[in-house]
Amino acid sequence: MADVAVPTSAGIGDGTAVSGTLTGDRQGPWQRLLLVLFIAVPSLAVPAAVWIAWGWGVHWRDMVIAAVFYVVTGYGITAGFHRLFTHGSFRARRGLRIALAIAGSMAIEGPVVRWVADHRMHHQFSDRDGDPHSPWRYGTSAWAVAKGLVWAHVGWLFEPVQAPQRRYAPDLLADRDVVRVSRAFPLWVAASLLLPAAFGGLLAMSWQGALTGFFWGGLVRIGVLHHVTWSVNSICHVFGKRQFVSRDRSTNVWWLALPSLGESWHNLHHAEPTSARHGVLRGQLDPSARLIRIWEAIGWASDVRWPDPVRIAARRLP
Repeated sequence: MADVAVPTSAGIGDGTAVSGTLTGDRQGPWQRLLLVLFIAVPSLAVPAAVWIAWGWGVHWRDMVIAAVFYVVTGYGITAGFHRLFTHGSFRARRGLRIALAIAGSMAIEGPVVRWVADHRMHHQFSDRDGDPHSPWRYGTSAWAVAKGLVWAHVGWLFEPVQAPQRRYAPDLLADRDVVRVSRAFPLWVAASLLLPAAFGGLLAMSWQGALTGFFWGGLVRIGVLHHVTWSVNSICHVFGKRQFVSRDRSTNVWWLALPSLGESWHNLHHAEPTSARHGVLRGQLDPSARLIRIWEAIGWASDVRWPDPVRIAARRLP
């Protein structure tokens, strides 16, 4: 990618002010064309799936394939791209680290280094100038927030200037395993689309099974996961409850907790970004934290940053 200058007045990591410019990465025309393709097609598959299910029903085989790939790629994003690679909430053994990088890549939300750089930049400037996807970008009027929600949900993905990877993800660029997985992103895209079709065809022993496996386990699953992930960027900064002190407008949205595998306890996450558990209050289900706990118990994860009850209590709003 070529480098371009991005004006800024904020620092790195702690949000303190500095002067100068950032060197941002610019998307090329082919990248933007592929971005449109991989956003539009799965997104259109979701309403088509409702119509197909209403008219013809869905075979259990396709639902199982879709559910398995949703869980695997979803945890790749939540436990992998987000809690491990972006925030260092725990340390993972090499095999798990590589597996999570691949699983997250198969969600088709971008290569791991790109995803991490964007998200670290979001935390530095959260809901202020410089945030890649704040829904408060245009102001606080009803119309401005409506436009901001669209921007935060999907519009920001088409911004030509992106977070500079060399500044926001130097640790990952120094990790050979992560760089190899990131550079092989087209391979993981192909696997994400073709493996559900292969399983569907083998289970049904027919081309029809391959086609429905591709549709439900590939396109529909990717479309749903995309919009759930993007909802954390948009909905979880406008609607929901603020239960903890944070320097932005992040919220907790209970009804997104299970689809997002625990990511929608977003207010706590912004209050304590490195915490391995986001749902810390009674009844706040956090499947990603539960999975990390299992990995810790069997020795696959270590140095897990579980929430400190004293710090949590200190940040709790009345």
